[in-house]
Amino acid sequence: MQLFTATKRRFSELSEQEVLALAISSEEEDGRIYANYAEKLRKDFPASAAVFDGMAEEENTHRAWLIDLHRRRFGETIPVIRREHVAGFYPRRPVWLMENLGIERIRAEAESMEAEAANFYAKAAARSTDAATRKLLGDLAAAEAKHKETADALEKEHLGPEARATEEREAAKQFLLIWVQPGLAGLMDGSVSTLAPIFAAAFATHDTFSTFLVGLAAAIGAGISMALTEAFSDDGVLTGRGSPFKRGLSSGVMTAIGGLGHALPYLIPDFWTATIVAIIIVFIELWAIAWIRWKYMETPFFRAAMQIVLGGALVFAAGILIGSA
Repeated sequence: MQLFTATKRRFSELSEQEVLALAISSEEEDGRIYANYAEKLRKDFPASAAVFDGMAEEENTHRAWLIDLHRRRFGETIPVIRREHVAGFYPRRPVWLMENLGIERIRAEAESMEAEAANFYAKAAARSTDAATRKLLGDLAAAEAKHKETADALEKEHLGPEARATEEREAAKQFLLIWVQPGLAGLMDGSVSTLAPIFAAAFATHDTFSTFLVGLAAAIGAGISMALTEAFSDDGVLTGRGSPFKRGLSSGVMTAIGGLGHALPYLIPDFWTATIVAIIIVFIELWAIAWIRWKYMETPFFRAAMQIVLGGALVFAAGILIGSA
């Protein structure tokens, strides 16, 4: 860590030219990030994409202003210095880490970017003893603070109540299609389909650890199967159901969780204690599924509960009967 830190310059050690070069590269990076946000949102959230287009344009305008200032003070050659070259400078997350974020998280990230930049420059200006450097840093802090005002103005222009409501409905729809529906299908499959093999093994052997191994294998196998089935069944291009990787991940993980829920109690050595705990967990799982269907799928709760509990009870009884035969 010390070796890594030693390769960076302290902000206090930078010359005025280097500070200006750092500001130029920072404005360029932020402008590209906003442009990427706009491109990501353009299809499903065109109004928000327009906001980020405007913010990217603002960043590019300030970058051009800074380049002109550098040209007047220091000439045409701009030193190569970026955030990662300066110790303690505020970082920016790589774009690929932001690609899977929802629209509200992207808006919050952009607001945080502007606030961090303004705060950094303001504190740097307060610590500076050189009048010219203090003025430069103060101007940069004011410019970053103005970006927030610009973003607010752009949101008022492009994101009226109707546009925001439309985008919120689209975001909720995407969340439902990508995460909730595949995850619910996986949870139902994992919770119900693994009941029979787990309880059949339990009542056939009365060996808790062997039962746990059967449950673990069933849960993981079902999770992999559901993940692949969901991911390969629809690429999301024509149906608009979103990323097959995300849907497969949601379905696979929730399937495994559904199966592991009533397999884990069989790590308890005592057979009847483990079985009673597993039955309680099965009851909780089935009611959780009914609640999710009521909450997100608009299925009447009583109907959802009856369908899930009845189906689970039949599979549960089948497992016990087969295991006891």
